[in-house]
Amino acid sequence: MRMTSSDHAGSALGAQSAGSSSTSWALRWVALIFAFLLLLAGAGNRTRAQTADEEYRVKAAFIFHFAQIVDWPPEKATGKDNSLILCTFGEDPFHGVLEGTVAGKAIGKRIVRVRHLGEPQDMQACQIVFLGRAQSKRIPMLVANLHNAPVLTVGETAGFLDAGGMIDFLLEDKRVRFEVNLAAAESADLKIGSRLLVLAERVVRESHEK
Repeated sequence: MRMTSSDHAGSALGAQSAGSSSTSWALRWVALIFAFLLLLAGAGNRTRAQTADEEYRVKAAFIFHFAQIVDWPPEKATGKDNSLILCTFGEDPFHGVLEGTVAGKAIGKRIVRVRHLGEPQDMQACQIVFLGRAQSKRIPMLVANLHNAPVLTVGETAGFLDAGGMIDFLLEDKRVRFEVNLAAAESADLKIGSRLLVLAERVVRESHEK
């Protein structure tokens, strides 16, 4: 079968159209990938704590994720009313951010409740206790008060892990990071998931107790 000149022209136009279509899709993919990279860059910038409020908002979000990944022994997994009790001790550095970020949220069948404590003995009723910078001089005593109790201790001061604390927040280039004392958590019968450990800046796996 012989092709006429019009057939050749149609084939050429079809090939040109297919080529244009392929080019168009390629350009679209490049644009999508570029937009995705910009989105990631923007998200990375937003994790920086530019102000104290932003710092504690990020820390509150981290603590909520800690609660999702840590496993407590069955008898300590919940408080009254099937709640997970998140406590601060002394002055509250979150100034309401903690309640706004985590209070009332569900983790499985548990509802997160926030309490602010003033007496060390009250910490035993919590699943998580946050000890802020204002307590830096009392950290060893407060952590010792919870020795081997199944309570996740979270702090933000130098030497917190050395004192037996379990998770310590760090600020590096205005980014909130954390390190984990796995030995302390395990001695309290808490299980910290591997998803959390891989994100930690440092993991202490051996106890320094004598």
